[in-house]
Parts: sequence; structure tokens; C-alpha cells
Amino acid sequence: MSDLSLILLSAGNSSRFSMGVKKHWLRINHQPLWQFVALRLQKTEKFSKIIIVSSDVDIAFMKNYANFTFVKGGAMRQESLKNALDSVESKYVLVSDIARACVNEEFLERIIAHKGQSDCIVPYLNVTDTIVYENETIDRDKVKRIQTPQLSSTDVLREALNTDKEFTDESSAIVANGGKRSFILGDEDAHKITYIKDLNKIPCLDAPSSDILSGNGFDVHAFDTQGEMWLGGVKIESDYGFLAHSDGDVALHSLIDALLGAAGMGDIGMLFPDNDDRYKGIDSKQLLKIVVTKLNSYGFLIVNVDITIAAQKPRIAKYKTQMREVIAEILGIDRARVNVKATTTEKLGFVGREEGVAVTSNANLKYFNWKTIG
Repeated sequence: MSDLSLILLSAGNSSRFSMGVKKHWLRINHQPLWQFVALRLQKTEKFSKIIIVSSDVDIAFMKNYANFTFVKGGAMRQESLKNALDSVESKYVLVSDIARACVNEEFLERIIAHKGQSDCIVPYLNVTDTIVYENETIDRDKVKRIQTPQLSSTDVLREALNTDKEFTDESSAIVANGGKRSFILGDEDAHKITYIKDLNKIPCLDAPSSDILSGNGFDVHAFDTQGEMWLGGVKIESDYGFLAHSDGDVALHSLIDALLGAAGMGDIGMLFPDNDDRYKGIDSKQLLKIVVTKLNSYGFLIVNVDITIAAQKPRIAKYKTQMREVIAEILGIDRARVNVKATTTEKLGFVGREEGVAVTSNANLKYFNWKTIG
């Protein structure tokens, strides 16, 4: 078995990326970037374990895609790395960033070939431009642009990170702790995605799939003898409301399930459980806004939605246009791509007996096409 583990860091918030989507959720065909990078390196068959570090929220969704070892990250890179090292049992560990997307096998083999020759093997690139530091021109031949992956002795790295001082890479921590590092020439193609413009410098990434992803939702709520009635984000003139933990907007609940279904993100009960007091009486428009933000951060764009409200009462024909306007604004799409239909059940079932309302929804999503940027 290999004596080398791989740690891929993906716990950042993409603050410098300046987009609604987190960069590790950009799609390469159907694969999010983090999965693409992990599978690309897994195919080299050089690692006993692959550990992916990310946020709690992302990990829950990541587990739908792959069976790697997932570890909760920290506020800073160093904390994330320390958390990951708790899952490393091998003698050596290779650490890289998900944003370093195009590490090829030849580059990887050159790094691994130096395993054991130093406490940390560090790839670097030469600097070709003039360098000025605090108004003084310095010798550019003495300056190195440090890259990842970096290969370290696991025990040495653990000890080096046992400090409150923050380091931006593994080798700096190891050297500060008295360890030794060796430099090898890096790879220009192993460029790191930090800003949007960096996407044009990454040679191995294909465009996202143009497939449309569809989902459906269904929800029902019984009438209550009191309270306000909200339906489709609009207040309905009525002497009664819905029995519900939230405001009972059955149309928006159904729509949320359709959106989550299209994205493969579970259902409304998983995100907003009805035993959580944070959501007691909450405006369902706020729940929908949270879902839309989450979808966008995971690289999904909403194409259109279609909602069918089955109600013997109340009559909602006069509210449909307003519902479309409210929903379209929250979804960030044109009103023409929000369809709201109303029907009765011809006096059949609990809806026909005027006991409540049922709603079915359909939603279509597509991936954010980062190839169109710049």
C-alpha cells in the first residue's frame, strides 16, 4: 500500500473570486471542480487515501457525489490542514489546493520522486519580471514563486503546525520549526484559480454540460381557523390561514422542493426542519431566498418554474400575476419564466372538501457557464 496520502483543501469562501458561485463548485462537464481534481489525481493510483477539506455545509452536499474522506475545514488554511492531518496515517502527505486544478501526472511523479530527500518538497517557478520590494530593486534570481502540491513528512508537518503563528504554505511552517525543504522546478500549467480571469489560464478544464436538470415538488397544507393566508409569496384575502410550522405558504414550499430536486439537494425538510424554532412562523419567501442563494453558490442557474395550485377555495385567479412577479424577483429570472396555474379537484378529496390546498411544482436548472466569463 502507498505510504502517501493526499489532502485537497477546499474550505475557502472564494472571497477573491467575486462571483455568486463558489469556485470549487464550477462545473467541468457535470463534475464540480473539487470532484474533477480529486478524480484526476485518484487515477494516478499514488495515494492510500484522499482527504477533501471543506465547510460543513458543502460536505453534506459533496457526499452525494463521491466517497472520499471529507473533513471539516477551519477559518484559516492552516487550521483546515491541521484538521485534515488527524485523518492521515501514512508516513508522507501531499497537500494541494482544489484551485490548483491541472496538476498532471508527470509533475506529480517529479515531486514524489524526491520523497524522503527533505522534510518538504516544494515546487517553484522562476520570476522573469523586475522585482521591487519597499522601493528597492532586488535580485529576481533569488525570488521563487511557490506552488502546490507540496510533499511533506507527516510527523514533521504535524509538529510544525502546532503553533499559533499563521503560515501560507507547509514549507514555511516546517522551516520555521527547524525543518528542511528542497525545491524542484514547478509547472506553468499548474496555475491556481484565484480570480475570475485565472479561468482562462487553465488548460485542462472543459466547459460545463449544457444539460437541463429538472425537479418536481409536491406539498399540502390543511386550513387553520385563524391566522393569515400566504400563497405564492402573496397575502390572500381570507378569514383563515394554514396549519404549519412556518407561515404555511404551500406553493413556495412545493417550489423549494422542486428546485432542490433539480439540484439533487434533498428536500425542504432537510434544510428547514419543522422541529427547529428558528423557522417557526417564518416568511416562506425568506426560505426561498436562502435556497436560491445556495443554488447559485453551488453553480446552478434557474431556467424556469411551473406551479400548479389545486384549491377548491380560496379563489386565487386574481393573485396569479402578483405571485409570478414576487417569485420571479426572488428567483432572479424574468416573470415570463414563472408560470402559475390554478385548478380545483371537482369536489374530490380533501381539497374538494375544502380542507386544504395542494401544490405541485416543476423547476429546471442549468449550470453556470464560466466559459463565457471574459
